[in-house]
Amino acid sequence: MNRTDTRPRAVEIRGLNVCLGGKRVLRNIDLDIGTGELVALIGPNGAGKTTLVRAILGLVPAESGTVRVLGETNLRSALPRVGYVPQRLALDVGLAMSVREFLALRRPSTRNWFWRRHAELDATLPPIADELGTRLLLDKSVSTLSGGQLQRVLITFGLLDNPELLFLDEPTEGVDAPGERTFYEIISDIHRAHRLTVVLVSHDLSMVHRHASWVVALNGRICCEGAPDEIIREDALREAYGLHVTPYHHHHHDPTAQGHDHGLDHGHPHVH
Repeated sequence: MNRTDTRPRAVEIRGLNVCLGGKRVLRNIDLDIGTGELVALIGPNGAGKTTLVRAILGLVPAESGTVRVLGETNLRSALPRVGYVPQRLALDVGLAMSVREFLALRRPSTRNWFWRRHAELDATLPPIADELGTRLLLDKSVSTLSGGQLQRVLITFGLLDNPELLFLDEPTEGVDAPGERTFYEIISDIHRAHRLTVVLVSHDLSMVHRHASWVVALNGRICCEGAPDEIIREDALREAYGLHVTPYHHHHHDPTAQGHDHGLDHGHPHVH
């Protein structure tokens, strides 16, 4: 977000420092996320992307600095208006809870799901449950879901209360390539349709380039930020990744093509 932009900010961070296990993970983070933006956090493994999201949500303590979410410095006041989809969810393989029951836990009105009829619970699900295919999974046990199915359920869970701000930490983890493209397209559609502010952690630079409105490159500190065309290029990425970066050509498969992989040539950098 341009520092001169006067639009309301969904997130404001000043001088944020975070230490975990005696190691400084985030250093002097200053960041503004504008309302209605789809912001992608990129950077190498261990860059602190997940830690930044968790610090914004108050899930890890800050050594110093301030965080304001949806205008609130008291995160408890803001959290009911925030959705969060973590990178991984550790589930007990013996968990007998169905997807329907898991989703019902999100809302006070349906938390006592064991007293409610299935049809009554299902009627409370938003349209996103159909868009993501979650409604088809309602009778399945959460512990038996595939990686892609679980991510669909978690995204639905994060959107149940129509949040103003949604954090997605690697939402396509464990999803195959066609499913990954579908996820990003759905998230982009949700962002536009609901004028939702989305903060997305991703390693997929092609999808970031296609869908994000603003990109923040992180490696313990903010290395650079800007529009996708400014950041998803060799010189900017080298600063963040500290590695050799060369352009590669990313083609999107056209199922109507006969034996050929035709598509748009994006020429996005590839990180080695």
